Amino acid sequence: MGRTPRWTIPLATLTTLTLAVTIGAATAADATPSGIPSTSTAQAQLDALTVAPQGSTSGYSRDLFPHWITISGSCNTRETVLQRDGTSVVTDASCAAVSGSWYSPFDGATWYAASDVDIDHLVPLAEAWRSGANTWTTSRRQAFANDLTRPQLIAVTDDVNQAKGDQDPATWQPSVYSYRCTYAKMWIAVKYHWSLTAQASEAGALQTMLDTCTT
Repeated sequence: MGRTPRWTIPLATLTTLTLAVTIGAATAADATPSGIPSTSTAQAQLDALTVAPQGSTSGYSRDLFPHWITISGSCNTRETVLQRDGTSVVTDASCAAVSGSWYSPFDGATWYAASDVDIDHLVPLAEAWRSGANTWTTSRRQAFANDLTRPQLIAVTDDVNQAKGDQDPATWQPSVYSYRCTYAKMWIAVKYHWSLTAQASEAGALQTMLDTCTT
């Protein structure tokens, strides 16, 4: 907690970059998750969400949402998102990111070590459980936990992700105010696609965030 982002690349990292670039490299063309709807679409999706009291976490376990799964070759979901959301990401033969940079839109920090970055489940697994995923099959929960088609997975500062925990937008929002519009649209899109419910305070917070959108 309270670490200062590293804004310069240390010599050791530059050396690693030189050595690893011959092993494999992936440069992100777009560090934004796919499937973020327009404001008008997000509004329609928010209006269509079922508003209901939040369910219980009874029986919940992260193990009921298997992740990270293999996506391609030796790359799992975490490694795939690190490559997608990073800039000039270099990977080794096992697909582990050995260098690159990652901008965390939640807090505006930039990091130069993959270990400083978490892959956030935008709609937390426990939140999904309380919103209807408790009735899903394990295979459906696995698909949710590794969803690269909707804006459900994003690389962010690890401490920020841990502080967010399993909170919904009624109690946690990105500190970068200008990102709250996007955050709301992402959250709405995920809940809408996966037919998850929203409690009244959550829906109200999403509407307030959506009202900040200028486009």
